[in-house]
Amino acid sequence: MWEKVAETVNYIKNKTNFVPEYGVVLGSGLGGFVEDIQVAFSIPYTEIPNFPVSTVQGHKGALLFGTIGDKKVMAMQGRFHYYEGYDMKQVTFPIRVMKQLGIEKLIVSNASGGVNPVFQVGDIMIIKDHVNMMPEHPLRGFNDERFGPRFVNMSEPYSKDMIAKAKMIAKTLNIAVQEGVYLGLQGPTFETLAEYKMVKNIGADCVGMSTVPEVIVAKHMNMDCFGISVITDMGNEESIEEVNHEEVLEAAKKAEPHVRNLIKNFILHY
Repeated sequence: MWEKVAETVNYIKNKTNFVPEYGVVLGSGLGGFVEDIQVAFSIPYTEIPNFPVSTVQGHKGALLFGTIGDKKVMAMQGRFHYYEGYDMKQVTFPIRVMKQLGIEKLIVSNASGGVNPVFQVGDIMIIKDHVNMMPEHPLRGFNDERFGPRFVNMSEPYSKDMIAKAKMIAKTLNIAVQEGVYLGLQGPTFETLAEYKMVKNIGADCVGMSTVPEVIVAKHMNMDCFGISVITDMGNEESIEEVNHEEVLEAAKKAEPHVRNLIKNFILHY
């Protein structure tokens, strides 16, 4: 893994000569954030050594390097999911690359199904913690100490300082935000009524199919993380509206201007 990451990092450095400060992972329907970046370099995943290729609608598949104000940003326009058939080391490979490129702060976004009854479709939820119920762990197997320790402290997966700053910025911008716990499941099926009940009973506020592996690997390498989840559908144990991926993308698209505004200003002022 160390050698593969080094090969990818060297390729990117030779292509860009760019040292980013922030890494941003753009989830389903949130790809429009790239319009807020003054893009200097764009590299399709297909051209990058050792990189997987995103296969999901709404995930374009390119690494972007550019600036927001005076801040240097690397953005993943499309992420990789375990349900696509990749193993967890492939899913989280780009986070390893980000760290070796110099990034210390990671911003992740996703679309999720809400189970908290006070939530509504279109709500923006700041992730304060997560529950990992993925069937495979990204740190299973041999641990290379050059990346991080064998046993990782996960008491603060999402930076409290970053959360406090984001809430302050949201208030200034008059953007309503929720705060809650994200639960990660494998997918790709949407949850059954019984599964929504389980998610709620466990203590989570929403459920999705991404983010958790990336944050675990980021914490393995001592990165600070901030996460936003857009509530694109609601489910509970009694009834559930019919939901499909197109509707999820549409709901995310409606919330996108607020998400973009929040992330842009967070990067500018954090």
